[in-house]
Amino acid sequence: MSYLGQVELKSSEIRRIDVTGSTSATHTLTWTPASEQSLIITINGIKQQNNYSISGVTLTLDDALLSADKMEVIGILDIGEATIPPDDSITTAMVKDDAIDADKLANSINTEIAANTAKVTNATHTGDVTGATALTIAVDAVDIAMLSATGTASSSTFLRGDNSWTAAGGDNTPAFLALGVAQTMTHDVGADITMSNELYDTDSAYDTGTYKFTVPSGEAGKYLVYGQVSYNASASKLGLAATTVVKIPDGGSGIGQIYNNSSFKNNWGDAMTCTFTGALDLGVGDTVHINGIADTSDSSTISVVGDQGSDRYYTFWGMHKLIGV
Repeated sequence: MSYLGQVELKSSEIRRIDVTGSTSATHTLTWTPASEQSLIITINGIKQQNNYSISGVTLTLDDALLSADKMEVIGILDIGEATIPPDDSITTAMVKDDAIDADKLANSINTEIAANTAKVTNATHTGDVTGATALTIAVDAVDIAMLSATGTASSSTFLRGDNSWTAAGGDNTPAFLALGVAQTMTHDVGADITMSNELYDTDSAYDTGTYKFTVPSGEAGKYLVYGQVSYNASASKLGLAATTVVKIPDGGSGIGQIYNNSSFKNNWGDAMTCTFTGALDLGVGDTVHINGIADTSDSSTISVVGDQGSDRYYTFWGMHKLIGV
């Protein structure tokens, strides 16, 4: 782009060479004259006129010089000729106010100006907003729709540190509760307690045919186990002792089995309830079930009391997964 404004006249705008000892008619100048009229040529002090021509930097005399001749060539730059200032020579004071408008700027500069103007308006932009100074976002200007988080934002979720919407807390599932049915047990013989009536089973992990709970895929962890078994002897006032065991299969990952032993010792009675509660650390595929054993003083059979309607549960058990442990 050409320089805009007045250029102060400088001595560098006058060019001069001296030629001595030459016998040639052609001579090479150190600059390109604008025209013959921009030159002042003297030979032995006599000004020359209309007896030479120029072509680029080449000056051609009509007649060759003699070796004793002395020629002086002075060149004056034409006023109005475009002059390109050296790099870093233009200061702010040299630029006239409002002298440079968008038409005098390169297209790339105008593009950058437009882009930066968009950053300080209500325009939609992608990526980071950058600038020479920090740009701020107004309070309450960023809403949920502007976030890139995964998941679904709702009244029951929160934004985690890994940029995902997650439900708060947990729902302690898998979970189930099963009720016992009437069952007759042989004296002093262990047997699985029949628990075939489900009240709920969130993950369909409890089998009402085998009375076993199996840890589903992806649900390994610690589980709370609870319940009770009610025993009733076949005759009154017979000595009754009972044990109820929450069992996991051999090779399971649980930390142990849960036992409850009850006995009248030297007293007499015909009914007894064994309650149990505890926690098991289970892996995927582990199964849990209830096993009971009871004996009477006369070796008679023992009955397990089942549920008695919707409001009385004598024999039941359930489990649910613990969260936060």
